[in-house]
Amino acid sequence: MPTTPSGARVALASEGSVNVATGLSVLDHLVGELARAGRFKIALEVAPDSTDEAVPAAGAALGSAIAAHFQAGAGWALVPAAEALASAALEVDSEPRFVTNADFSDSRVGGVANDVPSRFLAELAQSAGINLHVRVVEGDDPQHVLAAMFKAVGAALGQACRPAVTTDEEDA
Repeated sequence: MPTTPSGARVALASEGSVNVATGLSVLDHLVGELARAGRFKIALEVAPDSTDEAVPAAGAALGSAIAAHFQAGAGWALVPAAEALASAALEVDSEPRFVTNADFSDSRVGGVANDVPSRFLAELAQSAGINLHVRVVEGDDPQHVLAAMFKAVGAALGQACRPAVTTDEEDA
């Protein structure tokens, strides 16, 4: 697993696993959801002084590390977590962006403002060079909605990092 200067390593795996230390247990948990859904081995460590520094540093580190693995260059997923359902679609793009319909700016999960996961995903998209769209289809519990979002992003990234599947008809 190649190491980026920012402290992230990513490898494709048959089963996802993580070794994450961002200083934010909620973010560590969500990165674990992403890794398991995408079947990545992720090692991520950041040690900034504050949440305002940790979140973009972690997103940038993971995005840069994942970008080295893109093969199909696009992916999508529709994933549940308890009563929540989220979709993610992404493609490698020269104008990276993060777009979502989720707005948790007034809520907190695990003592952390929910704009933290959105900031993390925005930085991940920028550093990975992807156009990332995440939609919350259903869900009431913020923890479940965030888990569904990160699982969907992980599954879509996992698809984009593996060779595109072709059928015999396409090969003919």
